[in-house]
Amino acid sequence: MKLAIVGPSAKMAWRNLWRHSRRTWLTLGAMIFSNVLLVFMIALQAGSYSMMIENSLRAYSGHIQIQAPHYQQEQKLRQVVPSAIALAQQSRTLLNNENIAARAVGFAMASSEERTFGIQVTGVEPRYEPLVSTIPGLVNKGRYLDKVDAQEIVIGSVLARNLKVAVGSEITLLGGGYDGSIAAAIVTVVGIFESGVTELDRSLAQIPLVAFQQTFAMGSNGHMVVVSAPNLDVVPQWKTELQQNLVDKNLEVLDWNELQPGLRQAIQADMSSAAFMYLVLVLLVAFSVMNTQLMSVLERTREFGIMMALGLKPSRLSWLVINETSMLAGLGFCIGVFFGFLLTLYLSYTGFSYPGMEEMASKFNMPVRIYPSLSLLSLSLGPGFVFLGSILAAVYPALRIHRIHLVSAMRAV
Repeated sequence: MKLAIVGPSAKMAWRNLWRHSRRTWLTLGAMIFSNVLLVFMIALQAGSYSMMIENSLRAYSGHIQIQAPHYQQEQKLRQVVPSAIALAQQSRTLLNNENIAARAVGFAMASSEERTFGIQVTGVEPRYEPLVSTIPGLVNKGRYLDKVDAQEIVIGSVLARNLKVAVGSEITLLGGGYDGSIAAAIVTVVGIFESGVTELDRSLAQIPLVAFQQTFAMGSNGHMVVVSAPNLDVVPQWKTELQQNLVDKNLEVLDWNELQPGLRQAIQADMSSAAFMYLVLVLLVAFSVMNTQLMSVLERTREFGIMMALGLKPSRLSWLVINETSMLAGLGFCIGVFFGFLLTLYLSYTGFSYPGMEEMASKFNMPVRIYPSLSLLSLSLGPGFVFLGSILAAVYPALRIHRIHLVSAMRAV
């Protein structure tokens, strides 16, 4: 049993397609539209995931962090990275990348004249922190930290409102030091940021790393070295270089998957819901193809009966129907992928934005436009399923030919 795509069978299949050109064009149009839509939507989805990951990582955590073992789970003050500032500088030299900063994290009670709240105090390098985090760019009142050892602080907008302080106000910090002593400092509010994330705006405060080390009796220790990569592709290589050339067994190197496991889970959940919608679209096209081919088979019952009376086997007629569908699906695949490629290629350069996106992006220091990610996978995945679904949908009409009774078929009108 052979599937002949060339020769007389191919010519006959092609002629049969255009016996009812209007019906063929409608089915072909549905295939082309769905293929263009799938190519664009899958590419747009991939681009939006890349933007989501980059925005999340550049907001605070970075792509890679060097930490003490188990610090990610426990976050204890005594789980330190020795000589954190020096290690950050060595990392910049090794990776030839300036977007690396040391941090230290502690918890303290922040008191104003009227109120007291518990906060997370982060010691940062004022020069390098803007290169690994978007928070410095979100300061909308006052300024960001600019001195390495000044007793000054930048706080979130919700915390400023809770403490009833403004730029220029003083805050008293009281906590526990690295050596078990009492950590206390009076700092001046020099800036207030608004990230749009309530938890950050309510509990996060930043002071210069040197001032943090002095206040919390940390010496030269820190808690992490944050690395911001230009893209996700270099992360595995950089992680390996840090592990092999710089970091000893008393420290560990974590990539973004380990730092933010919930981010990948959220993306996978969104992919599942999107896959369901794509499946519905493919099924609609498949049912359209099945309807078209079933009508074609029923209309040609007498014709098939005569051909069978002349000695043609039902299996050859079934393959003829499959050939017709293959040609139709192949044509829809090629045209749909071509126009989907052109549309996605154009938008991958110009970008795509939703209504109201510019205002939100400018407020939260985010990219204004989404750029679809054009790849071989985005070009072939959706249209490939449409092609396969169309072929499978033609199986039932093709098998129906085997149920044709020769005498009844020849009498059919």
